[in-house]
Amino acid sequence: MTSSRTVTRRDVLRLSGAGAAIALGSALVLPSIAHAQPKRGGVLRLAFDSGSASDTLDPAIVGQSFKVTLSFGTLRNNLTEVAGNGDLVPELAESWEATPDAKTWAFKIRKGVEFHNGKTLTPQDVIASVNHHRDKNKKSGARALLKQIEDIRIDGDTIIFSLNAGIADFPWYLSNHSLQICPVIGGKLDVLSGIGTGAYVLQEFEPGVRASGTRNPNYFKTDRAFFDEVRYRSIPDSTARTNALLTGEVDVVVPADIQTIDLLAQRDNIEIFSVVTRSHQVFPMRNTDAPFDNNDVRLAFKHSFDKKTHVERIMRGYGEVGNHQPIAKTDPFYAEGLEDLGYDIDKAKFHLRKAGLSTVNVKLHSAEGLYPGAIDACSLFRESAAPAGINVEVVREPRDGYFANVWRKRPFVASFWRARPTADMLLTTVYAEGAPYNETVWSNERFNTLLVEARSMLDFSGRKERYAEIQRIIRDEGPTIIPAFTHYVGASSNKLAHGQVGSNNTSDNGRLCERWWFA
Repeated sequence: MTSSRTVTRRDVLRLSGAGAAIALGSALVLPSIAHAQPKRGGVLRLAFDSGSASDTLDPAIVGQSFKVTLSFGTLRNNLTEVAGNGDLVPELAESWEATPDAKTWAFKIRKGVEFHNGKTLTPQDVIASVNHHRDKNKKSGARALLKQIEDIRIDGDTIIFSLNAGIADFPWYLSNHSLQICPVIGGKLDVLSGIGTGAYVLQEFEPGVRASGTRNPNYFKTDRAFFDEVRYRSIPDSTARTNALLTGEVDVVVPADIQTIDLLAQRDNIEIFSVVTRSHQVFPMRNTDAPFDNNDVRLAFKHSFDKKTHVERIMRGYGEVGNHQPIAKTDPFYAEGLEDLGYDIDKAKFHLRKAGLSTVNVKLHSAEGLYPGAIDACSLFRESAAPAGINVEVVREPRDGYFANVWRKRPFVASFWRARPTADMLLTTVYAEGAPYNETVWSNERFNTLLVEARSMLDFSGRKERYAEIQRIIRDEGPTIIPAFTHYVGASSNKLAHGQVGSNNTSDNGRLCERWWFA
């Protein structure tokens, strides 16, 4: 194995092109500071659009912004971390390295790290935390990322992962918001108490309502965790959330309501920040249910979605028009020159006729507050699809429990996917056959073959060629309408300061509470 000091996005491309082993050094660097140097003190109050009575601190089922920011970005840490500038940096692993075939990875565990209960972090905690997601009897959105692990063993303070196939992006996998490290207590992994090694110690957690934590006095990152206390509130109603910021009840809203963003921007005491992301809105059509089991019907639906109007009217310009495939233009593997599958009623009618239909009636399920403008987006699709003979009934569902009771339970729904730091992480989690979050039950033999080939390659040009074909397959055959990539639009009190805001997840990659401070 060989080592190097740091892996940036540019380095990933360089190392891939050279076929070198990928490794990372031990520096923990705060992104460049946009304001004055950090200082400690104060109580940070956050309001989120998400939160459900069924919420849990189990990292296997963490997904929405409230839970991601709380358990992933506040209470616990991972082996690796995506910094605000998009680079991969060490967290609980102080260094790692790989064999040239990317099938064996060795991670050296950071010494002297303590859990909130005083227990010292050990390699056994890490292995148990990873295996929590490999357990086939449990649900976990990260399981698909770990399928290639054949064996995990300990060599002193180093954990060695043996894979059945090379994974060039494996260190990035371990930054996934589900792969948090929890403690083994009494011989059992503790995933529910909120005990972690993170910046804040949990004081209160009322699912779907509120949570709070106080600064961890023994936090191993001495340049983080500036607030004395952080307090979370779930405020699904966008108007109430905006008013809470305007009246000073909260310091940050996640996300800002783009429908009222102009009102916020007029206030001198409010900061608006917009970050281009790889997050995207989706309308999955379950591949096993009629009429979506016919690809011509799926193509008719894609041609019936007015994407440009969607970005202009519903997203208020805070987005980028998509092309019904999930790899954004900011991704190094984006397929340039892929013809746009645009809004075209004649083509929509053509594909319906090929499917033997002149009209089709469907129900599209969504919820107010699912994301800004979610119901309006469905209504726009209803309008734009009607001339093609596609009759859409928009069904309003309760926001609370939407992902438990509606998503993947109904054949046609509104949803969204947060950014992933690499193309493979997204495709493996959502589109691969048998993936836990394959929301359309889609299976395409050529896609699956290309995905496995690209995953193990260190040659950049070879990977890019395969990812380009993958994007074409999803655009032309996939059962998902993907109209747009979103900007992460946030709003906060101008009393807060921060470095470069991350674009890989909401809330500054989920790390807002440990990275920000009061100026």
